[in-house]
Order: sequence, then C-alpha cells, then structure tokens
Amino acid sequence: MVAEVMDLVQIESVRLDQDRLHALYLQMGEAGAEDVVCRAIEELAVRLAHCERLWREQDLADLRKSARSLIAISDQVGMTTLARVARDVTLSIDSGDRIAVGATLFRLMRIGDRSLTAVWDLQDISI
Repeated sequence: MVAEVMDLVQIESVRLDQDRLHALYLQMGEAGAEDVVCRAIEELAVRLAHCERLWREQDLADLRKSARSLIAISDQVGMTTLARVARDVTLSIDSGDRIAVGATLFRLMRIGDRSLTAVWDLQDISI
C-alpha cells in the first residue's frame, strides 16, 4: 500500500544588492548601466543553460569554469545570492562530492531563474 505522495515545491529567495546597482547607474549613467545589466542578464541565462548541459555530460572541469564565470558576472550587477551559490558549486566540484555538485547546481538553476526575473523586474522601476 502506498501512502500519500507529497510534492515538494522549492522556492528560493534571492537578494539583489541595490547599492551595487545604484553605484553602477551612477558610474555609467542610465543608458550605460542598462546596457551592462541587459548584457549580463543575457550572458547569465546562456551560462546557466551551459552549466546544466555540462552537468548532463558530466564535464566537471568545464562546469567549474562556467560556474566561476557566473560569479563575476552576477557580482557585477548585484546578484549576491547567485554569486554565492555559484561559488558553492565550484567548492562542491573541488571537494569531489558529486551529490553535492548536483544539489548545489540545481539550486543554482533555481536561484538563477529567480535572480534574472528580479533584475528584469527592477528595470521597470527607477533605480
């Protein structure tokens, strides 16, 4: 007899460093900062998809490189949670713990999706 099956929904909260975004806008002006943020969003989306593909291919060396690149890009536009979790992925790879790599990578995917949405939504608001 099978008991009731539960569906666990994982909701990840993200944190954007609005001070970093504000500094970017002050430093580059509105047009320049929006250009940087838009390019960062596009690049992050591409690299997140690339990370998932590398995981499926079990290419941990390139996965580590791709996760490291996510850290720099996400830091630049104030995605502190995304940068931290990308760092966790690289540390998991370094430790050789494949289960931890899988868990942190898929957390990275969830955080990435939410972070990209949060920054995109902020573009509709005056920073």
